[in-house]
Amino acid sequence: MAVLRPHLAINVSDIGTSMPFYTALLGVDPVKVKSDYVKYSVDKPALNLSLNLRPRDEQLGAFNHAGIEVETVDDVLAARLRLSQAGLATFDELDTSCCYAKQDKIWVHDPDGTPWEIFTVNADIDDFTEQPPTAGEEREQAPCCQPAT
Repeated sequence: MAVLRPHLAINVSDIGTSMPFYTALLGVDPVKVKSDYVKYSVDKPALNLSLNLRPRDEQLGAFNHAGIEVETVDDVLAARLRLSQAGLATFDELDTSCCYAKQDKIWVHDPDGTPWEIFTVNADIDDFTEQPPTAGEEREQAPCCQPAT
């Protein structure tokens, strides 16, 4: 895996007031700005930070999820194999639309239940998420950027 970029997603109550704070904190401008979502891509240290307009969760507070951005879908699948071989349950979310991007990803939970995604971004899109899954799909799809359990 040539690119390993840690990903942190946090819930914010107001994009308009949060964006200037994080721009100043990180010292870079966001690479994607929507009314309900902002994405920063920091080179040094490598970081993919997203701000999600959502209420704070009772269990996680402002924290939404963590992840590792990789370069290709092959890297995602290699991570899935490595995690499965370690005895961890993974949840596929391949060929999905989330956070204004077409992505391939898997989810895994740490021992305390913290959700982690390993993902690659295939293309930017104009919608936050795609339509809900159709009847008969293998598993229930969670809302964008929230892992299925």
